[in-house]
Amino acid sequence: MVLSKKIAEQKNIAVIVAHPDDETLWCGGLMLMHPEYKWFIASVCRKYDTDRAPKFKKVLEFFNASGIMGDLNDGPEQFPLQEDEVKSTILSLLPNENFDLIITHNPFGEYTRHLRHEEVGRATIRLWNLKKLSTKELWVFAYEDGKKEYYPRAMVTADIQLMLPEEIWKEKYQIITEIYGFEKTGFEASTTPKIEAFLQFKNSSDAEKWLSQMEQHR
Repeated sequence: MVLSKKIAEQKNIAVIVAHPDDETLWCGGLMLMHPEYKWFIASVCRKYDTDRAPKFKKVLEFFNASGIMGDLNDGPEQFPLQEDEVKSTILSLLPNENFDLIITHNPFGEYTRHLRHEEVGRATIRLWNLKKLSTKELWVFAYEDGKKEYYPRAMVTADIQLMLPEEIWKEKYQIITEIYGFEKTGFEASTTPKIEAFLQFKNSSDAEKWLSQMEQHR
């Protein structure tokens, strides 16, 4: 499936991610293809990271986007966070306005396994269902890695699959390797998807129902 024509009508878009670089990896091509839209990027972790934080600011300039960072715990142990803490952090970072679209992590991750990605996706869906976030629709990243068998790739069942033009992918790859500075042989550069994929929800009750069903079968 190609990118829905619906996107042509959408102007005010928030991207809610766990870390600086997630916005570029999973939907950077979409942002590069639509510079006319008003993009707001919220990263819930790494606010005081002396390496990533300044790079995130440069990336915002590259995308001509506004954005902000939070300071949720992101230590190597990856202890689970309380959902209320994740929710309150997201609400504290986002501007109080109506969005045409919110894009966030899949509550079941883009790869096996990163708790912060999952927690952010889950909290965002539940905030929408609680009517604490206002958006016409919500997309979650739709990637999988075959339980670590390969680098993350677009789910064949994704509602939206966007094949990036070569020049757009190269620009996205440049952000990952030159602005964020990831090694070309490393995970991030090797992962950088050429197809961006999303699951699409047009109302919060459908998103919450899907989340509940998926959690039951996990």
